[in-house]
Amino acid sequence: MSFSTTRSFRRACLKLVCAVLPVLAMAGCSSFQAINALVPESGFTRIDDQAYGPSPRQAVDVYVPSTPSAGLRPVVVFFYGGNWDSGRRQDYLFVAEALTSLGYVTVLADYRIYPEVRYPGFMDDGAAAVRWTLDHLADFGGDPSRVHLMGHSAGAYIAVDLVLDERWLGERRKDIRSVAGLAGPYDFLPLTDPTLKIIFGTAADLRATQPIDHVDGGSPPLLLMSGLKDSTVRPGNSERLAARVRQHGGVAFEHYYPSLSHVTLIGALARPTRFLGPVLTDVGRFFSSGEPPAGGNIP
Repeated sequence: MSFSTTRSFRRACLKLVCAVLPVLAMAGCSSFQAINALVPESGFTRIDDQAYGPSPRQAVDVYVPSTPSAGLRPVVVFFYGGNWDSGRRQDYLFVAEALTSLGYVTVLADYRIYPEVRYPGFMDDGAAAVRWTLDHLADFGGDPSRVHLMGHSAGAYIAVDLVLDERWLGERRKDIRSVAGLAGPYDFLPLTDPTLKIIFGTAADLRATQPIDHVDGGSPPLLLMSGLKDSTVRPGNSERLAARVRQHGGVAFEHYYPSLSHVTLIGALARPTRFLGPVLTDVGRFFSSGEPPAGGNIP
């Protein structure tokens, strides 16, 4: 294949992916099979179906970078979105490929969803997946001093609330170095969606379901990322939570991408579509140095 043919093929693939992402968003679909088809399944070893509980959805897949390492590797536990009623870890190969390319052992976690569970069932599962990871770090060459959480949308809610609300991890939240939340709903009352009213209706006090109301200043640093074109989870969620954390003496950075939407924010992690925005670079910078991305803080 000639260079010009290869370049034309790549442009065609990019056009296809860019066309698919908005369709997925309109359909409310959390599946990214179209992107995964363009992601190389190399550069890592995958260990599938590691159970942290008895339910089929209480399991994780672990991705270990294939590149040599002089020491223990940093670890990221990733929680996907899907409105707490959809999603599966197998659809997020592109996230694992992205993070392993930076040298991170990556744990893609499933969790029980509605109607199997309602709140706080998925929070209990998120905590159990993190505890499993902390207990098995040595099996995958993970560094216990560099364990990070990350999530998108409903998964960002889980990842962030796990370190804001001490009831989920207890003292073990101190084992989490930092958390990156992409397009997370952290302060979304009143509930208007009928399904969300059912999912969160088990709580005696709805305020107790909101991450923003669990801020105590004791969480690890947070990076809250939002696309300014996100009409699904408004960027104000990140703005308000970051301000609340800082008011309590904690560390929280917010970062906004003017051209990204709810779906393209996570889609920008994929190798074929990283041209959409420097999301992977920004996450890697934060996890490795604790520093926020440069610029972009325009709520």
